Amino acid sequence: MTMVCVAALAACAVEPGFTSLFDGKTLEGWTLNGGSAEYAVENGEITGRCVPGTPGNTFLCTAKEYENFIFKVEFRCEGGNSGIQFRSSTREDGNLKHGTRVYGYQAEIRPDGDSCARIYDEGRRGHRHQIVWLDLTTPDARLKEAKQAFRKGGWNEMEIQCVGPSIKTWINGHKVVDILDDCQQRGFFGLQIHGQKDGTKPGVSHWRNIRIKELPPCPPWKKFFVKGADGQMKVDGAHYVIPQDWSFVADKDGAYLRGIHDEKEKKDGLVISDADYANFMARVTYQINGGNSALYFRAAEEDIPWVLKGFQNEIAGNNKDSALWHTQGKTTAGRGWVASNDELVGKVRRAKGWNTVSTIAVGDRLVNRINGFETFDILDPKCEKTGKLGLQLHGGCKNEMRFRDWEVMPVPDWMLEHIAR
Repeated sequence: MTMVCVAALAACAVEPGFTSLFDGKTLEGWTLNGGSAEYAVENGEITGRCVPGTPGNTFLCTAKEYENFIFKVEFRCEGGNSGIQFRSSTREDGNLKHGTRVYGYQAEIRPDGDSCARIYDEGRRGHRHQIVWLDLTTPDARLKEAKQAFRKGGWNEMEIQCVGPSIKTWINGHKVVDILDDCQQRGFFGLQIHGQKDGTKPGVSHWRNIRIKELPPCPPWKKFFVKGADGQMKVDGAHYVIPQDWSFVADKDGAYLRGIHDEKEKKDGLVISDADYANFMARVTYQINGGNSALYFRAAEEDIPWVLKGFQNEIAGNNKDSALWHTQGKTTAGRGWVASNDELVGKVRRAKGWNTVSTIAVGDRLVNRINGFETFDILDPKCEKTGKLGLQLHGGCKNEMRFRDWEVMPVPDWMLEHIAR
């Protein structure tokens, strides 16, 4: 009994600025989702045990959701597979014991330390298109150092920092993951026990000293397509070039902005943001029915036929979608293709229907994604540091584009300080 009380007191003793999510004695503030694993408080720790032969993964989840934070937890894994869910959600699933399926970011835990703290997208992007990890560009040297620092059979500490688009993880003080992702900015935490369909020895995991330092919330997303007082859709915070090229349409797909451009028109048809954006997440969903287009960013308006000089997140209707093109100005040369990933885009891009491209720009770091999958993550010291966003109808060719959900979230200075960590 004395051991339990001592452990409980230790679990509640957290560093300044942090709040404990586990009182060392009860599972108050936590709820079960998913499969049939069993959780209990033992010796001031949360212990989870798999029940072999039962379907699905199980998660002990916080009742509260969190947005931006520094999260720390100590864990010990005796076998099986585990992980820490964060910024996660649920959807209904009647095949699982608790009727809910968890989806969202997961920091991996394995008993041998392999791939520990890498980011898997549970129930959403994980294992789609033969892609397992969201952090495809994590250097092998960092993964090796983290595995060497892992204590097999003993207690390890994982740290997760989420600030706007930035997701970082550490194992025992060694940085593992550093990615920029725009998929989800808020959700609960969950302690995972992986399901086992066969009758093998059940996996057992332990967690203690679970604490969090909450950070300010994200700025709101600025939506450029809004419904006016008359109930009709309009552009807000942006202006047209060649206004007659653009109109809002509503059909079975909902409302969208349609752009139609004739090959006789040599000037680009554009929708350009009124404000400049330096550090941000920007995204748009599109359907291309011919021609060539782009999501411009950090661009400047100039007296040239294509109007905007700067970066294009390419929309071409082929494997160059989500590639990075740099356009020349009136007196400055363009750089052409700066980054692309034709092979990945060929797997991820939908040949028909709607696709979503996004750009995350933080200082010299530029990241493009298509349908949630990273096209590239580069440092570009030559890049423009601020400028307009824009949607393009390329001049000199016949275009028909459909756009919806064009939006941007600025990344403020306080976020940059944490992202630079």
